[in-house]
Amino acid sequence: MGYKQIEINLPTDYTEESIKKKLSKKLRINDFEYSIDKKSLDARKKNQIHWKLRITVSSKEIKTDFEPDTRILNIPKINSNAKIIVVGSGPSGFFSALVMLRAGFDVTIIEQGPDVFERVKAIKIFEKTGELNEKANYAYGEGGAGTFSDGKLTSRTKSIVLERRFMFDEYIKAGAPEEIRYLSKPHIGSNILVKTARNLRKMFIDEGGKYKFETELLNIYHKDGRVNAIETNIGKIDCDYLVLGTGHSNFAVFKLLQNIGVMFKTKPFAIGSRVEHIQSEINQSQWKCSTLEGVKNAEYSLTSQAGSNSVFTFCMCPGGRIISAPQKNGLNIVNGMSNYKRNSPYANSAIVAALDLNKEFGREIEASEAIDWLYNLEAKFYDYVGGFDAPAVRIKDLMEGNTTNNFPKSSYPFDLKTADFGELFPNSVYGSMKKSFKEFSKKIKGFEEGILMGLESRTSSPIQALRNKNGLCEKFDNLYLVGEGSGFSGGIVSSGADGIKAGMEIIHNNQ
Repeated sequence: MGYKQIEINLPTDYTEESIKKKLSKKLRINDFEYSIDKKSLDARKKNQIHWKLRITVSSKEIKTDFEPDTRILNIPKINSNAKIIVVGSGPSGFFSALVMLRAGFDVTIIEQGPDVFERVKAIKIFEKTGELNEKANYAYGEGGAGTFSDGKLTSRTKSIVLERRFMFDEYIKAGAPEEIRYLSKPHIGSNILVKTARNLRKMFIDEGGKYKFETELLNIYHKDGRVNAIETNIGKIDCDYLVLGTGHSNFAVFKLLQNIGVMFKTKPFAIGSRVEHIQSEINQSQWKCSTLEGVKNAEYSLTSQAGSNSVFTFCMCPGGRIISAPQKNGLNIVNGMSNYKRNSPYANSAIVAALDLNKEFGREIEASEAIDWLYNLEAKFYDYVGGFDAPAVRIKDLMEGNTTNNFPKSSYPFDLKTADFGELFPNSVYGSMKKSFKEFSKKIKGFEEGILMGLESRTSSPIQALRNKNGLCEKFDNLYLVGEGSGFSGGIVSSGADGIKAGMEIIHNNQ
């Protein structure tokens, strides 16, 4: 059997038959099999938008000119009685737990929120009544914040090929679409993620793992640099290793870790807002047509260096909606999500400005100060509107120094309230965002008609733990902090890979 890798261009509405026909013509053979390695949309020429496919073809008639990369994550089997506690069921916690379970450890995942379907019920109540459940919301519960993040699986990190493959295989087994293997911008969709979270948990339990829902970490017991137990709301639990995948929203865990001697430093991060447009208008700007057969909806990615802080779009959700995503009462935070079909009439994206608090205040900011500063900013947005309504302004009004009094219908579950964003954001952030809008409006026709709403403050953590490359906290022999809460990753893939690396280190240390 020989292999050949080739690239072909196809119209957006191509069929499987058209792939086979083009391959046959290009290779001059009829008997072959193929697999798609990568698929990306080329929209540089608006009158020639097409898919670019990189394909591996196998056939007895082909003389091999390369060998496909078929490497997989090798999880050694060990003989150990060590008890592992993993706190948090998001990507970093779950995948760390899964590799250790398959190696042969006794692994328990504890999650302060409920199972994912109870979480969905709590979110529906919140969006209908405004009554926030602080243990079951968009931030907390089975699957972590990533369960309602659209399920974007993009990552630019080249050193996590095996970890990425492992995660994608498990997601597909749990119900994610097969196409995530090869799409250049893969996503699962929030509606499918809910089911995959449940299915991953069932698989974990079937393989011998344990789950404890509504179990909150309250304290960590340690001696001579080793954790030996944790205190929870259901009692004390002994452990030989503790892995924390608690996400970037659990400020209480940050303070607990600082109290036991885990060290952090302040790092640059980004804050801003969500902008919403009518999706068909974004399609028209990007494609010169309102719909395109074979493509869900148009995306965009924008950057600007116009102000003192760089500004960029982040987590763009075509055909999605803006959500209210605080983890506690008294805070006001927005985020974006979309389902697999991305068929909402709205498009949204975060627009955020890079922020270095050390430069902002002209001194070295302690990690605890950075957390308090961010918490107070989120509380400021809540106090400004007196609840979970979103402070909002039309971009063209903000550019002219005005506020907006009348808003069109929006995807946001609560009301939009007239706001002066200059009163809400630090001057450097507000000024940089204001200047960037002029650039963005030149790049995307009608961008200035978008509605800017709320505070997007969870793009990344403002602090970073002092730890080794595999997640082990300095001064500790068996305490790992992984995922977005560590400050070393952002998003599903990089967070999951971070957790896997910690799990693999524990496995290798016990061989």
